[in-house]
Amino acid sequence: MKKVFFSLCMLLFTGKMVCAQKAANYVETLKGYQKKYVDEHEVVKGKDRKYLKFFPIDSNYRVNCHFEKMNDTIGFTMKTSANTLKHYYKYGQLHFNLNGVHCHLSVYQSRDLMQNEQYKDYLFIPFTDQTTGDESYGSGRYIDLLTGDFATPNVVLDFNKAYNPYCAYTTGYKCPIPPKENTLPVAVKAGEMNYGKAH
Repeated sequence: MKKVFFSLCMLLFTGKMVCAQKAANYVETLKGYQKKYVDEHEVVKGKDRKYLKFFPIDSNYRVNCHFEKMNDTIGFTMKTSANTLKHYYKYGQLHFNLNGVHCHLSVYQSRDLMQNEQYKDYLFIPFTDQTTGDESYGSGRYIDLLTGDFATPNVVLDFNKAYNPYCAYTTGYKCPIPPKENTLPVAVKAGEMNYGKAH
């Protein structure tokens, strides 16, 4: 009996160690991702990169989603920060639970980028949440995925990789504004925060 109890304790301990190691590896991977994002930023240069800020990395914001594909052949126009319009197709919709709340986000594909061989598989999730305009950028944030990420209905969405549009740093860009349907009813305290320097 003692041996059985000891074996069970060892299994539990080993399981906790494995989970802790995975969590540590995940955090280190995301730190590397953020460092690369800062070091290679196309708009924020030099010393100004110190004003790029992120929420603490939190694996709870790496969520498992159910994906529903859409057959949108007409598309729609999305407004931009420059008061222009860009044409997108609805690629599908993601359903998930976040902070105990059922949420959904639409996934879009740019008509223009579909014509570009380099970006034809590029997908786009613009969103706002309860941190928008406070801790995070006032016009929302973006997450990028590829069509290959949707090979099955089970998709992982990592809000720790959410980033600001270029309009968060300077003027002169035509940044898509997230449609109302992509407004999340929860606070997403993950990913990029407000840029720390006024422009």
